Amino acid sequence: MLTLRVRLVLGVASLVAVAASYAPLTAQSSMLVVATGLDNPRGLSFGPDGALYVAEAGRGGTSPLCLPGVDPSGPARCLGPTGAVTRVSGLLVQRRVVTNLPSVAGPLGGQAQGPNDVDFGFGSMWITLGLGGDPASRAALEASGVRMGWLARASMNGDWSYQLDLARFEATANPDGAQVDSNPFKLLLQPDRGIFVDAGANAVNQIGTDLVISNLAVLPDVPVPTGGTTDAVTTSVAAAPDGQLYIGQLTGFPFTPGAASLWQMPSAGGTPVQVATGFTMIIDLVIGSDGNAYVLEHDIDGLLGPGRDGRLTRVMPNGARTEIASAGLTWPGGVAIGADRALYVTRFSSLPALGDVVRIPIP
Repeated sequence: MLTLRVRLVLGVASLVAVAASYAPLTAQSSMLVVATGLDNPRGLSFGPDGALYVAEAGRGGTSPLCLPGVDPSGPARCLGPTGAVTRVSGLLVQRRVVTNLPSVAGPLGGQAQGPNDVDFGFGSMWITLGLGGDPASRAALEASGVRMGWLARASMNGDWSYQLDLARFEATANPDGAQVDSNPFKLLLQPDRGIFVDAGANAVNQIGTDLVISNLAVLPDVPVPTGGTTDAVTTSVAAAPDGQLYIGQLTGFPFTPGAASLWQMPSAGGTPVQVATGFTMIIDLVIGSDGNAYVLEHDIDGLLGPGRDGRLTRVMPNGARTEIASAGLTWPGGVAIGADRALYVTRFSSLPALGDVVRIPIP
């Protein structure tokens, strides 16, 4: 089962070389860089104070505590307290307000697992901590008090604590019945519950106010051109004004262009219905107050293709689509919509130090 990893495609060193060749402002003239210097930035959310908060998966470290590599023959992903949440309060006005969160990565710090998303509710900031593998692989980390695959709770002054083992649900329930693999990814908090997507488990799960986890939906496997199927790789969830839930999928190897879809299901869960397809590697989505969905694709020609650009597309309730941005939207990782009617997107989401956030006006 595929978690969100760049595997069998490019080495981190070559990714860094590619990223360094980009100017801070891209060919997409409507993009404005609002934060820089981020380590593997992923999901982002506006807080109750109106500032933008960005989850940084970190860059791992040199601890002897490690998880298996993204490929069996590759280097181990070793631990470091480099995960963080950065607060962006103005143009290039930024500060890491939650620090020392766990992060694992290879020797060059790319493709890290750590903080994957941040959201606000129940009087606190909440952070999903990724894993990318079988929860059983965490044993040595758990014995040392490090909790990958968990939900963390943080205060606005930066104090944080582990709250709930999200990956354990995959280990015990395994909703799709396939290989046990967990990577808690995007998070949606509502007044009476939390919802998280597990990219390793291909599942959308609910957290009750009693902290009991239950499954809302599993996406079906995806056909591949050469025959057979690959994993759905559920990455994102958003709620429409009418309460319906929308789900985005990345799809597994070989990341076939056009194979990813946008799905819809009732708020209470059930069988998802495909409502739009032809996407490639959906990494996040957000829905505006007007009911329009803004779908973010990670790499529009797939990880095996030569391109590096993602794409941001508006999908109206009637199915009409408008491309908002693509050129220069390099390996994006998350999208949020602001009160200023602009979209905020993280880029270079699998690279240390080179990550940023760009503001894109909604046309």
